[in-house]
Amino acid sequence: MTSPPLLIDGHLDLAYNAGLGRDLTLDLGALRAADPVAGQTATVTFGELRAAGTRVCFGTLFALPRTPGSPGGYTDHAGARGQALAQLDRYRRWEDGGLVRLLRTGREVEAHLAGPEGALGVVLLMEGADPVRDADDLGFWVEAGVRVIGPAWGRTRYAGGTDAPGGLTDAGRDLVTAMRGLGVALDASHLDDAAFWEALDLGGRVVATHANSRALVPGNRHLTDEMARAVAGRGGVIGLVFLSTFLRAGWEVGQARVPRSEVAAHARHYAGLVGWEHVGLGTDLDGGFGREKVPEGVERYRDVLGVLDVLPAEHRVAVAGENWRRWLTRYLGER
Repeated sequence: MTSPPLLIDGHLDLAYNAGLGRDLTLDLGALRAADPVAGQTATVTFGELRAAGTRVCFGTLFALPRTPGSPGGYTDHAGARGQALAQLDRYRRWEDGGLVRLLRTGREVEAHLAGPEGALGVVLLMEGADPVRDADDLGFWVEAGVRVIGPAWGRTRYAGGTDAPGGLTDAGRDLVTAMRGLGVALDASHLDDAAFWEALDLGGRVVATHANSRALVPGNRHLTDEMARAVAGRGGVIGLVFLSTFLRAGWEVGQARVPRSEVAAHARHYAGLVGWEHVGLGTDLDGGFGREKVPEGVERYRDVLGVLDVLPAEHRVAVAGENWRRWLTRYLGER
């Protein structure tokens, strides 16, 4: 039997889901039977990640802002910081229990991948920078292990974001400059176009942990061809998202789930622009949506392996994890 390829996922909201009451240490069937999250059938557990061969992921610190659909979200910096600190504590508790290993440098990633299978390697990614008080506060989060930051989700104090046009604020320019100085990579996912180009002008490492192609699905949540070229031009990798609304324009709940070939379409488009060496996975599974909104055939996380089957055989290993491995071992934590 052929062993599964190394799998590295560029985007998973593990601690956020635990904060919703999901026990990711359970078998997936047991988690679903007791799931406190209605209408979003869970796909991710630690067992599922092991079954898929996932050795490393970018695990988020994601503070949810208050919106009409999320009345319990944060309304100020203190609220955002509180959410992120609680999630950081969750990762540390998992690490104490041997479930994860927090990775801070390329050498640590390399050593982790060379070692025996066991704990899941986690690179801390802050999605939306509102938990950071200001640029002077960045050192605290770097010391805590954060190595990648996406300044925006929707609009934040730092940048325009998804469905919220705008550039970097003064605080955002200070933050991105400080990130470059401390070796924190920029996650371009969620940045509005104006903020994206301003951030790139300030230099530093860039990735897009979970961002599909705007050429196939309209909207500022996705990367234009020029943005994709810019990320790749800095040596970055772009992670493919498994949300159906991000895969097929106009898809709505109630329609048939999109086929796995839609993931391949985004992969092929990016590869045609920048080469297969810059394409990876950023599934975002259970990132505010469940099995109902993912491609056909993905019933649980381990089924991510099946999606690779629709990619060209000679590029599957690279997309599954080798491209992220190369970026992580070369650049993680580098100034």
